[in-house]
Amino acid sequence: MDFKSSDTITGPRSEDVLPDTATAAVKIVIVGGFGVGKTTMVGSVSEIRPLTTEETMTQAGVGVDDNRGVESKTATTVAMDFGRISITDQLVLYLFGTPGQERFWFLWNGLFEGALGAVVLVDTRRLEVSFDVIGRLEERGVPFVVAINSFPEAPRHNLDDLRRALDLPEYVPLFDCDARYRESSRDALMTLMRHLHEMTPAHA
Repeated sequence: MDFKSSDTITGPRSEDVLPDTATAAVKIVIVGGFGVGKTTMVGSVSEIRPLTTEETMTQAGVGVDDNRGVESKTATTVAMDFGRISITDQLVLYLFGTPGQERFWFLWNGLFEGALGAVVLVDTRRLEVSFDVIGRLEERGVPFVVAINSFPEAPRHNLDDLRRALDLPEYVPLFDCDARYRESSRDALMTLMRHLHEMTPAHA
């Protein structure tokens, strides 16, 4: 393609460029069932323009996808979401959000490669969806924390009751969050980083 003199290649935005001070990068996966808020979390906390692969839901998913509780959802992630956040001047987290529909779960294997840990998002309206998600992480040996995402119409439960329902060991952090807000999403990531730090041999 020939570019005219008026054509401009702008390149990345200045805020998208990795800081020169960054010396370490960690891959983190945001995982959960369909419609639990993974794309929302990546978008709310990312310091760069997030990459999303959302597509309009079609009739192909009727009878295949379980959209109970999220009937109004019109788009879904078909590959992944991607974002980035600097925790310190030196440490950067690369965030990968997984697709939630079970027919796309085969993509998870690639997304988990090289991941240091995961944040599991849970919707209490469809708690049973989280069982397979947590089971897959345990099978792969990926450390994780569990964040109960806040939905206005979702029933509220005591965290101890939710821990028992999800059959979570005491050492796995379980907490409330609201993926719509940057501070809450950042707190979830910081909880994961502290959990990973505590799991290192020097602190185990």
